[in-house]
Amino acid sequence: MVDEMSDERGDDMDDDGFGTYGDIPGGGRNTAVVARAKPKTKKPSLYRVLVLNDDYTPMEFVVYVLERFFNKTREGATRIMLHVHQSGVGVCGIYSYEVAETKVAQVLDLARRNQHPLQCTMEKE
Repeated sequence: MVDEMSDERGDDMDDDGFGTYGDIPGGGRNTAVVARAKPKTKKPSLYRVLVLNDDYTPMEFVVYVLERFFNKTREGATRIMLHVHQSGVGVCGIYSYEVAETKVAQVLDLARRNQHPLQCTMEKE
């Protein structure tokens, strides 16, 4: 009886009433979709870039460094410089490791070229 139905309809129906899929491997049956789980990415660690006080580097030079490398306004740079002068250390900014490392190197390089003992370092947030 099933054969008669198949012949009457003129289509490619199987015995189970599902059509055949010649183009799909495995006839389109019993196939599973495997979804790959996205790996969970951690946010990168952040690092504080610190400038340290010394008795020899001019305050104006520190303000210049803060404006040039840390994009501070004149007022913001002056505020940070005064904080460093009074407390011995101040935060210039918080960045990813590579950016913080680059900024520390830029500050130290400029200070050495201008013969200032200014110290700049970074620490994990």
